[in-house]
Amino acid sequence: MKFISISTYFSVFNFRISNSIFFSTSSSLSSSASNQFVTHLQSNGPKFEKSLISVKAKLDATCVTQVLERFSVENPQVGLRFFIWAGLQPSYRHSTHMYMKACNLLKINENPKIVSDAIEAYASDEGCGVSVKMFRVVFNLCREAKDADLGLWVLRKMEEYNCRPDVIAYNGVIRLLCKKGDMDEAMGLMREMRLIDLYPDMATYVMIIKGLCDVGRLKEACGMVKTMKGHGCFPGTVVYSALLDGISRFGDLERAMELLDEMEKESGDCKPNAVTYTTLIQAFVEKGNSLEAVAVLDKMDAFGCKPNRVLVATLVQGLCMDGHIEEAHKVVDRVGGSGGISNDVCNSCLVLSLFRAGKVKEAEVVFRRMLARGLKPDTISCETMMKWMCSEGRNLVV
Repeated sequence: MKFISISTYFSVFNFRISNSIFFSTSSSLSSSASNQFVTHLQSNGPKFEKSLISVKAKLDATCVTQVLERFSVENPQVGLRFFIWAGLQPSYRHSTHMYMKACNLLKINENPKIVSDAIEAYASDEGCGVSVKMFRVVFNLCREAKDADLGLWVLRKMEEYNCRPDVIAYNGVIRLLCKKGDMDEAMGLMREMRLIDLYPDMATYVMIIKGLCDVGRLKEACGMVKTMKGHGCFPGTVVYSALLDGISRFGDLERAMELLDEMEKESGDCKPNAVTYTTLIQAFVEKGNSLEAVAVLDKMDAFGCKPNRVLVATLVQGLCMDGHIEEAHKVVDRVGGSGGISNDVCNSCLVLSLFRAGKVKEAEVVFRRMLARGLKPDTISCETMMKWMCSEGRNLVV
């Protein structure tokens, strides 16, 4: 039996009490701050933004959440305007999690009109301090709500308040439109940017190219790469990888290989990386051409790029599913311990791939061989094999 000294016991006890008091005090302070804001909001009518600065209370995430919770049901409009005001204060900044929480509490997804009503209300309130920064907070809410129509409406409203949209504002709406698949509207906004002396940046082009690829408009995506070069914005690995992914999914794999060749000949940021090769290998595997995917691995080796776990798992599983068991073993022997990925990981991928392909006995052989060689199977492969062996009543004797 192990004993601890009385002094140690009381040290631990005091530590726990101190922590309990600290967290209790912090919670009480936030609650007190939120109560001050709530009282002020309830007693100052609809035009409260300008006077909120007089509230001498600490603004933090807990305080903002508590205020939103108080107004989310009885008056969500006030809650939203407080949230927007809070996001403009120099001593506090909303996190991504806070935007998500605000969307959920105020139910912006179900009722986007709450945002448009708030912006319309600012027109009759000179003290609200409408600015580009304020609109940026609203755009972040639109992004979290994944509402492209609302984002576009907010963008158009900026002009009415003499707020000139910047590249960040346009990119925010273009991102929403691309995710929605409305590429005509997204490209229209990009053209509009040039008309008001704004220039699309790398983020703009990446979103447009990826969006075009996602909807299968590959010819336009390739044309956009040429356009960005003409405007002095040179595509990097991210752009080429997005294009490669689109061509692989919707186009000709032969053309995808040609694009990979082009990337390998480029210099600087255009060189392919492990993600690029993985994308192409996955495309071959999904089309049942796992043996041809091995040729991509050959190109990767020749280029001097090391494979990662995702690439190995994708290729090995594809080979096993297609019945090319011997080739799968060769890939594992070739890649394992080569510097990019360990023998433990490679053989674990092989065990799982064989098992999922219905080659359970072959998986058992590889699993037992791993243990005999002192290799360590990963958690998933180990649990999978042990569960199967127990159900079959097989003993694990190495």
